[in-house]
Amino acid sequence: MSTSVHDPLQTTAVAMSQGGETAVIMTVTVGDFGTELCDQIRKKIGEELGLPPGRIIVASTHTHSAPNVSGIEGWGDIDRPYVDGILFPAMIKACRAAVAGLRPAELAVGVVRSKVGVNRRQQLPNGAIALGQNPWGCCDPYMTCIAIRDSETKKGIVNMIHYGCHGTAAGNNHEITRDWSGIMTDRLEAQTGILTAYWNGAQGDVGPRLTNGATTGDIRFVEELGGVAAQDALRAWQALGPYKEGSLNVFEGELRIPRKPLPPEDQVRAKLASYTDPDSLINIMRLEYVYYKAVYDEYAAGCPPYEKECVIPSTVVSAGDIAFVPYPFEIFAEMSMRLRAYSPYRYTLCLSNSNGYNAYLPTQDQIVRGGYEVGCFMYSSAHPLVDCADQVLLDETFRIMNR
Repeated sequence: MSTSVHDPLQTTAVAMSQGGETAVIMTVTVGDFGTELCDQIRKKIGEELGLPPGRIIVASTHTHSAPNVSGIEGWGDIDRPYVDGILFPAMIKACRAAVAGLRPAELAVGVVRSKVGVNRRQQLPNGAIALGQNPWGCCDPYMTCIAIRDSETKKGIVNMIHYGCHGTAAGNNHEITRDWSGIMTDRLEAQTGILTAYWNGAQGDVGPRLTNGATTGDIRFVEELGGVAAQDALRAWQALGPYKEGSLNVFEGELRIPRKPLPPEDQVRAKLASYTDPDSLINIMRLEYVYYKAVYDEYAAGCPPYEKECVIPSTVVSAGDIAFVPYPFEIFAEMSMRLRAYSPYRYTLCLSNSNGYNAYLPTQDQIVRGGYEVGCFMYSSAHPLVDCADQVLLDETFRIMNR
């Protein structure tokens, strides 16, 4: 449980409107929203603004040092007093202010290479995958700064920083903190005098590059890595290209990803028999147990029909040559790079942990190696997604974007 506040949590909303189309892209400095909870707030915000919920994109920065708003089995319950008393009112207030403050604007983009993150799937001598640092693993190296300013007064409105990396620098700490990204955004905001916020990219297999060689530390590592990230963000801001007035497009559709059938019943019974004290399990061990219990319950019920596809409503927002692509997963870094390489937009930015949460989504080549992220992917439901879900997700994304 937290005992103090190192730096305050924040929510920032950016509203875009043109030609009858309006969308709000929000970032919230929490871990990850449970899908049902996120649907609730998107519906409330939509009612407040007169917009369909699909036009409200809610992304979380994935700091591990904020109140629980996820509610995943094995990781504790959602903190409803925080949600209802603090979080939802702040989010609604931010969205209301963003829409009320709409004015003619222009955008500029700056991109630099950053080493704030490092692949965290460390391979041990025996081949096992642990959470640590894997210097030869995939990591999306690009940090992007999108600067939006008033096209008439030329005064800055907001700086949007995008980069993919876990918010775990603080480790098993007792301080509330936005983690390294909070230090970064505060510094760029102080340097430029412009509201600055962070949107997390593909961070499923990327952890903070800490000087202890691990993927977690303490609050001192938040400040240390945050300073490095601040320098990179300032370089990205200084690298801004020309400001342009971009056209707004909103693409809506459904991402359809096939699910797997049940594993053999005898295998499930044997696995359940191996648990001696399931009530004491937490985290991934608890998730694995709940998975096998759910499979067993389906066999006991006579294997009722199941949804053979995971259907995820999706809204892609583009502004000029920038596209924001939200995913309710912790996707692996390679997917971000493939998305960018084949997208029709010059700057295509995936937003992890957006509009809900469905655990990790690894690339198919990493599934054979196992590890924590792969376990979460495999045990997320009685019918987890197919192993090639990464390719299916990208195919579905391009289908929506190219309509």
